Amino acid sequence: MTVENKTIIISGASRGIGRATAMLLAEHGANVVVTARNADELNQLEKEATEGHTRGKIVAVPGDVTSESDMEAVVKTALDQFKHIDVVINNAGYGIFKNVDELTVSEWDDLMATNVKGTFILTKAALPSLKTQGSGHIVVVASDVAKRTFAGGSLYTASKYAQEAFTGALRKEVRSFGIKVTGVYSGLVDSNFHAKGHGHETSKSWLQNEDMAESMLFIISRPAHVVIDEFMVHPLSQEY
Repeated sequence: MTVENKTIIISGASRGIGRATAMLLAEHGANVVVTARNADELNQLEKEATEGHTRGKIVAVPGDVTSESDMEAVVKTALDQFKHIDVVINNAGYGIFKNVDELTVSEWDDLMATNVKGTFILTKAALPSLKTQGSGHIVVVASDVAKRTFAGGSLYTASKYAQEAFTGALRKEVRSFGIKVTGVYSGLVDSNFHAKGHGHETSKSWLQNEDMAESMLFIISRPAHVVIDEFMVHPLSQEY
């Protein structure tokens, strides 16, 4: 029940849940390869881990999850530096909240590319190594709206429903290879994801990025014979 010396890839790690998770796992001794489009923020994260003398390392590999070559480079870096991959956390994603007739086709395509295709691309890049070693853990950070809908959320909820379907099918495909798959379904999180930004008065009772990081640590540090198929978490203040 430890992540010490495990190699973990996290997408969308430049801020929010991804960033908090990377720092917590490095503090617990994991070697974390982080990726996101914002190179400056990623490099700052790597610098903070180095200067903070975390037990594990953080290695920044800027990239776009919608690019197959970028995600293959992330996986290659993990294997070159640490020889194996233990966990892949698909965390990259964003939201657009508009009525259907207000959405543009480009908004639909761009969000689906990041939230859904990005999950597929990074997972696909890592799978050959995980299958060969006969172990591993793939985590997909979706949302509780993978299981419900709301007005103005057609695009975002569609992407999260798609992530849930992908996760469920993947779980059935890879279990026989000794690979675990976990879908994470969170409620409201006080992060920059929301329009009013992190730390706003209206979100003070929500889950914090650190709460989600602790959840990730719990999920991936279970004994080898235990898999958490689904993990749903909400702030007490949120009705569900």
